[in-house]
Amino acid sequence: MASENLTHNNHLNGDATTNRHVSKKLKLAPPALITDAEIQSEFSHHDPAVARINNGSFGCCPASVIAAQRRWQLLNLRQPDHFYFNELKKGILHSRTIIKDLVNAEHIDEISIVDNATTAAAVVLQQTAWAFHDGRFKKGVDAVVMLHYAYGSVKKSVEAYVSRAGGDVIEVPLPFPLTSPNEIITEFRCALERAKFGGKTVRLAVIDHVTSMPSVVIPVKELVRICREESVEKVFVDAAHGIGCTSVDMQEIGADFYTSNLHKWFFCPPSIAFLYSRKSSSSSDLHHPVVSHEYGNGLAVESAWIGNRDYSAQLVVPDVVEFVKRFEGGIEGIKRRNHERVLEMGEMLAAAWGTHLGSPPEMCASMAMVGLPPCLGIKGDLDVARLRTHLRNEFGVEVPIYFRAPATAEDGEVIGVVTGYARISHQVYNKVEDYYKFRDAINQLVNSGFTCAQLST
Repeated sequence: MASENLTHNNHLNGDATTNRHVSKKLKLAPPALITDAEIQSEFSHHDPAVARINNGSFGCCPASVIAAQRRWQLLNLRQPDHFYFNELKKGILHSRTIIKDLVNAEHIDEISIVDNATTAAAVVLQQTAWAFHDGRFKKGVDAVVMLHYAYGSVKKSVEAYVSRAGGDVIEVPLPFPLTSPNEIITEFRCALERAKFGGKTVRLAVIDHVTSMPSVVIPVKELVRICREESVEKVFVDAAHGIGCTSVDMQEIGADFYTSNLHKWFFCPPSIAFLYSRKSSSSSDLHHPVVSHEYGNGLAVESAWIGNRDYSAQLVVPDVVEFVKRFEGGIEGIKRRNHERVLEMGEMLAAAWGTHLGSPPEMCASMAMVGLPPCLGIKGDLDVARLRTHLRNEFGVEVPIYFRAPATAEDGEVIGVVTGYARISHQVYNKVEDYYKFRDAINQLVNSGFTCAQLST
């Protein structure tokens, strides 16, 4: 174990002994591309009885990265003082540096590592709450704008930090299904116009990059640009599904704050996220909600030590980078193939059920919303929760389901008939058989005359 740790530490320091003896003229061959068998081996800890087409909820972590995490955990447990004083800060700085380059941030100080995008939201919204408490923002006048699609825990954070402090919350209604990004852009503009007409000053806009449920890629660059045009003070992009799922470039997006999990689509173990805070955006006033000894030393330093806990998920980012290098095109190639295959599988399922996708291809990333057969009788959120459990327990299919009430005309006539949408994901471990299993399970339910009403008895 000692020699194993020494090798690991030398690698972290960029000071591997073997590198000193490699001739400058010798070019090391790139690692061989990963094979299908090796991919299945990396994820052999997944339950083989389950069609796991829900990477979006919890992500995944390959065996090689789990092994690297275990080495860090043992290094800590073996000699915690040595780990704290000599390894932890250095290792987190290494991970932050990699993330900075991955997302094209301008400076390392703009990148902090936290445990989850939910924590990052608390950091930003806490700053907003303090502005109300300190009198810099006016109660009943100043407001925060967020999308109707915002993640549930983020909505709760807005309630806890903004509403409780006296700020107004403006929720942007969004249609679904969608036919174009312009539908979102139009609704967002209208919401800002209503705020202005009502005498509100929008201090913060909370914008998703890839929404959770329903899953839609938001035209985030356009919405940030609109915020600048309309003098919205700060923009926070909640991109829990961002890195490893869609294009993430801080210079192109132009937000003041941006967060993304690395355990969803970037193969890290749970849990790790980064929070980008642009240096010109009062980032010095950001603080981790868990106050510890590093309070006041900057968010990145504060976040790197919030008490004795397991930091190993934050330390394996270099190992994840080595893992994705084994795929053709690296993480960009993985994103492209996941996008292509989730669309292919989504279209296959929609054709089998006579339904449709919930949004056009450019608004899907590595997830797609697929309409379920109307005859299943999905009439509310309780139905989708029970149907999801039924698919898991009886068919070995893990997939989230979304209820969308049908639009109605003035005379009460139902316009849309599809009320349930499955959110399918595609990640490197998925096989076409996973989606066939889902297709056949739904077909079996339809052919048996099943309706969700049967699950209430």
